[in-house]
Amino acid sequence: MNSDNQTSGMAGTSASGAGRGGAGAAESCVAKTPEAANGAALVEVTHDAYGVLGVVRLTMNRPEAFNALSEALLDALQDALASIAQTDARVVVIEGAGRAFCAGHDLKEMRSKPSLAYYQALFSRCTKLMLAIQRLPQPVIARVHGIATAAGCQLVAMCDLAVAADTARFAVSGVNLGLFCATPAVPLSRNLSRKAALEMLLTGDFIDAHEARQQGLINRVAAADELDAAVAALASSICAKPVEAVRAGKGLFYRQLEMGVEAAYQLAGQTMACNMMDESALEGVQAFIDKRAPDWHR
Repeated sequence: MNSDNQTSGMAGTSASGAGRGGAGAAESCVAKTPEAANGAALVEVTHDAYGVLGVVRLTMNRPEAFNALSEALLDALQDALASIAQTDARVVVIEGAGRAFCAGHDLKEMRSKPSLAYYQALFSRCTKLMLAIQRLPQPVIARVHGIATAAGCQLVAMCDLAVAADTARFAVSGVNLGLFCATPAVPLSRNLSRKAALEMLLTGDFIDAHEARQQGLINRVAAADELDAAVAALASSICAKPVEAVRAGKGLFYRQLEMGVEAAYQLAGQTMACNMMDESALEGVQAFIDKRAPDWHR
């Protein structure tokens, strides 16, 4: 199990390392969020995670509740993302402390406030978080172990990329409780084929990590004790690319998905033309012509 050298806010090292394996490296942490039941931060923010410069790891810290998305945790994640958006961070990783990634909404909290207005506000709050992930300039990777169910599976689907342990399992199981997972259906239908998404939504059945990869919900599967290394490898690959190209590319990717083909091509062409005028692209193209590695740090 990986043990971090430092942790953020009011948190200690125990929750940050829970549920994770892999090689440790020097990491620096900052930021404060509301407290979890164990007195630690609800979201621990670790900078230069996995020993990779520019990688920020957000650890959901409600292990006693399988990191269920309480109102406070939704707000803490939202605040953490907002604090990262305007920084020079290159990649963000979202993970869960303890035995699971995320078990969805906090049903006990939801049941304690039975009113239409409350439920509307709660799902609006959750939607705001999901859209913040998509609109964040930095790519966001979900690091998944244990279960990712209902809104937890939604969170995986909304992240730009996802790496899961081979023991991870995924489900949108609200239908088993008489509650169709309508909000998780939005990103699921944009990641999986229509029939695969509907099968998950209508049955509530679990799928394993290998099927999740086959269906397009996640990118990579790793042995549980190699999960950190797999996440670090993916994050390192992105961090090695020019930040301007990565950020412009992420923004363009999601904007064009909402357009017709002709409008998408117009936007893509304009984006690519502007990108070509960037110093990093000029250096990259010249390096290719010169048959050398690009030097994006000079």
